[in-house]
Amino acid sequence: MEHFVVSARKYRPQTFKDVVGQQAITNTLLNAIEHNHLAQALLFTGPRGVGKTTCARILAKMINHDGTQKPDEDFAFNIFELDAASNNSVDDIRNLIDQVRIPPQVGKYKVYIIDEVHMLSTSAFNAFLKTLEEPPKHAIFILATTEKHKIIPTILSRCQIFDFKRITVTDARKYLGYIAEQEGIEAEEEALHIIAQKADGAMRDALSIYDRVVSFSGAKLTRQAVTENLNVLDYETYLNITQLILDNNIPQLLVDFNTILSQGFDGHHFISGIASHFRDLLVCKDQRTIELLEVGETAKANYFKQSQQTSHSFLLKGIEMANDCDLKYKASRNQRLLVELCLMQLASINFDGEKKKPEPFIISPKHFENSLKVSVPVSAEEKKVITDEEFSTKFGQTEASALIPDKASEEKEILPTEIKSDSTSEEIPIQIPSRELVSISENKETENTETPKQPEVLSTENSSFQKKVSGLSIKSIQQKKEILAKKQGEKAAQNEEMDEPINETQLHAAWDEYIHRLKNKGSKILASILETDMPKLNGKVISIQLPAETMKKELERSTNPLMLFLKKKLQNTLITLEIEVNEQVAKKYAFTDMEKFNKLKEQNPLLEKLRTTFDLDI
Repeated sequence: MEHFVVSARKYRPQTFKDVVGQQAITNTLLNAIEHNHLAQALLFTGPRGVGKTTCARILAKMINHDGTQKPDEDFAFNIFELDAASNNSVDDIRNLIDQVRIPPQVGKYKVYIIDEVHMLSTSAFNAFLKTLEEPPKHAIFILATTEKHKIIPTILSRCQIFDFKRITVTDARKYLGYIAEQEGIEAEEEALHIIAQKADGAMRDALSIYDRVVSFSGAKLTRQAVTENLNVLDYETYLNITQLILDNNIPQLLVDFNTILSQGFDGHHFISGIASHFRDLLVCKDQRTIELLEVGETAKANYFKQSQQTSHSFLLKGIEMANDCDLKYKASRNQRLLVELCLMQLASINFDGEKKKPEPFIISPKHFENSLKVSVPVSAEEKKVITDEEFSTKFGQTEASALIPDKASEEKEILPTEIKSDSTSEEIPIQIPSRELVSISENKETENTETPKQPEVLSTENSSFQKKVSGLSIKSIQQKKEILAKKQGEKAAQNEEMDEPINETQLHAAWDEYIHRLKNKGSKILASILETDMPKLNGKVISIQLPAETMKKELERSTNPLMLFLKKKLQNTLITLEIEVNEQVAKKYAFTDMEKFNKLKEQNPLLEKLRTTFDLDI
């Protein structure tokens, strides 16, 4: 059986050109070697598996090449690697310092690569300081670490620092495709993309995953095989889930989530994936940000297609809900219910249930469909559709212009009015839009007159009556309220005064009814103030005595609705209310059992006889 070499070792880069995703650093090192500007202490820092140790070995080999050696010469005897994770004591550093003094036998430089240098102890760092600052001219130190913040500042200040970045998904996918081509393996682009995403920016992890998936699927690498082997939720799953959310299909949504859980996936991973999927859809909404979507071309097309079905508000609300569920997941006792509730809320963003109104109109469209019908008196022989000219001739130019506004006011509201004539004529309906400016008075006493009653046009000083008022802004709503208030004021001014005779019994009945209404509305404070004393009637004046000034002020603030109710209920608009403060009439409340009994005994003296007869205790 032939010995198998993993891809991470087999395809480890041998030159700077082979290094993936670190072009800025490799170009800098090449120029430093070419112009002899190489520092004697270098620090390579960055995430795992991005090429720190590989670049250190390539650099150590290149600085000793002078053109006379073989191309594959590795100068292994001039390169010393030290694992600081296991050799982190002061004695280990002292042994290294002793070796540094000896010049190389072949080549120009001795290179010391110290991996995981952050694991050195503080004493070891301090012992290394002097040598690192003033090393021999034949020694070059290359330090590599994944946690730069753990290195003491005195070491950092003596090194030239190179920050390695994470390898992008695109670069990792291309390199995996190159390896698959070298190995003669047929690999789908989507499959390699999933491997690159799973590696999370580490090329070594990507190669390890690649070897595992190839062992599972053989010479043909498919997306389905990769997702099955890696047990990951691919974008197809999230596309289907999102489509169910958009369709408000909550039952199927819960069934699919149960299927995902039965396959061994974690609910926390699933809900965080939903948030990431919504983010990707949001990225697809703009052509400038679509480059941030790190997926294959086929997946990008599917993402773009689904993004057209969603709105910005839906995606932002969905991301907010999913992130909130993500934060609460670990603290939740019923984690599955938490995720299911989040899914149901997501599916209800654009759905209000059975009570949802199909027409988002402030004024119903039926109001406009049932256009106002004005009956124009004509004889039986003149039954026909009346034109604008005939209408103007029959009623006069002024009245006709008031009834039929110009075309610019076609969108105004419609007020049903009716013009009546003598009994010999019939009514022909004509649709006339108006703005509630026309008031056609009816006079039933003139039934036998030949000339119909002329319509009266209400005069108004406020030009806002003439404007078209939309219902889609706060300003327009305020204008409508002002118009309505003015109309109600004019209507109230026209009402005749009422002066029906009243007595205290009627007043008390109306008073109790108003208190009952206040309690139903939740205004219990005002209701308790009104219950403090029953009002007395002195002619047209209603007087009430309160035990405190604060109660008087509270009642004065609510006098208008109280008096409007009493005037309407009692059919008398001349009554007034007087409020007096008398601290001696404070209402006595019963708190103890005996006080409650005495209160009831005042209303029914027979209770005392009942208690004494049966010898009852209070």
